[in-house]
Amino acid sequence: MVDKVEKILVCGDVEGRLNQLFKRVLNVNEKNGPFSMLLCVGEFFGADNTQWLPYRKGQLKAPLPTYILGPHQPRTKEYFPDMKGCELAENIIYLGPSGIYPCSSGLRIMYLSGRETDQKKNDFSFVYEDIQALETQATNKPTIDILISGQWPSAVCNFAKKPEGYDPEADGSIMVSRLTYKVQPRYHFAGLGGAHYERLPYRNHKVLHEPTRHVTRFIGLAKVGNPEKQKWLYAFNITPMVHCDQSELNKQPPDVTECPYSEGNVTQQKSQVSGKSSGAQFFYDMDAKYDDDGRGKKRKGDGDMGGERKRIPPKPTGPCWFCLASPEVEKHLVVSVGNHSYVALAKGGLVSQHLLILPIAHFQSTSDLDDDCREEIEKFKSALKRMFKKHGNAVVFFERNYRSHHLQVQVIPVPMNTVDCIVEIFMNSAASFDLELDEIPKLSDISQVAPPGTPFFYTELPTGEKLYHRVKKNFPLQFGREVLASASVLNVPERVDWRECKMSKDEETEQRNKMRSLFQPYDFTLEDDDDDDD
Repeated sequence: MVDKVEKILVCGDVEGRLNQLFKRVLNVNEKNGPFSMLLCVGEFFGADNTQWLPYRKGQLKAPLPTYILGPHQPRTKEYFPDMKGCELAENIIYLGPSGIYPCSSGLRIMYLSGRETDQKKNDFSFVYEDIQALETQATNKPTIDILISGQWPSAVCNFAKKPEGYDPEADGSIMVSRLTYKVQPRYHFAGLGGAHYERLPYRNHKVLHEPTRHVTRFIGLAKVGNPEKQKWLYAFNITPMVHCDQSELNKQPPDVTECPYSEGNVTQQKSQVSGKSSGAQFFYDMDAKYDDDGRGKKRKGDGDMGGERKRIPPKPTGPCWFCLASPEVEKHLVVSVGNHSYVALAKGGLVSQHLLILPIAHFQSTSDLDDDCREEIEKFKSALKRMFKKHGNAVVFFERNYRSHHLQVQVIPVPMNTVDCIVEIFMNSAASFDLELDEIPKLSDISQVAPPGTPFFYTELPTGEKLYHRVKKNFPLQFGREVLASASVLNVPERVDWRECKMSKDEETEQRNKMRSLFQPYDFTLEDDDDDDD
């Protein structure tokens, strides 16, 4: 049987440092080769190209077949005699502006030269039509093993650490994000960032909703000979996808993350962005600053006021039944009040212990909250989990930001024996409504997924899974209640409509008192009061 494994080298921006590049390549090839090719991402030529002349004249030869991208700036265009692609010197081939290079082994390499522009296309840029053309080519033969580009994809760091010294959100390309999302290469290499970055592999399928697919690995490479000694040469083995066993190809590594790209963050064009990307223009909040643990906590020093995000809540346009200062709010339902949020008995609850967590001020959804309110709501969630667990129940939280005006986090206790199947129940129910529920990483925050103004349904399940649906139209308003009222969970189908479950004010007050008593040992808002009494 013929060995189908390819050994490949990839380097970052060369910028004219050919002697240093090829000396290192020759050494690596002799020790660890033979390698079949060298791929150069980013700028091959630079401000000083005196080392190029001996190669162009044939006095020196590249040790491996070397494939390069085109110019990314006007000053290097003169070194490309044919902008459609050509051999520049022996063993040095310019691939062209964009396309797919099929190797004899079956390996398929997609390439994209230039930088993104929303203006008139030139020899050192690409436009949206170029991306569409590549997507069409990949659709005809959907086996892209390797994608090489000059620019990084702008959204690549979602659900992962950011590289040091480079911000792809500000300088990367939305169009490259789209291309990567659509063609799903197994490897994606990019230069131009001047930084080395190996992102954790990410999924190309929606868990529990689509068949398992291969993962993608993104690698950004630093400049050849950079003084910081960041990695600029990458060696790897790859078996062309056409020769892979499907089960082996689709194996998910233990450190795999969610896909950083989505329909939302790959469809906006650069012409809609002025300067650094704005969270409101993307599916993910590109400007959020997160600690390395990915938990969404702000670093001190990021932005104003010690890094804390402060939002001024908008005033409601009319009467609001949930603003605590509003005369319309039914205060007899309130169980506990914190500094920024409160817990209340749900009116017409699915069960007697159905609660709501709400901001005191007028915020429409979790995505709109300031940091103080968000943090306190999380404290209420943790306290309620402990309370329900003590009494033999798990808890489901869900939120619907659709045809609602004030944030309401629904809190519903469910039997422990339903926990193992709760994800499947939600997924099956969603399928019956022809809805798409996406699983987002457990350490992520809904504000990372849905910027302010986004209509959505979101639930946090006792197993730790977080499910999200981006509402587009015709969303069933009682979806969350219907799932939990079903025979598989609470078995109270008659209580799907809250209006059919109303109690008298005296009954509500009595149940509120029971909940206050039940919650008191876990109520952190009482801690200061206890200290004052000492």
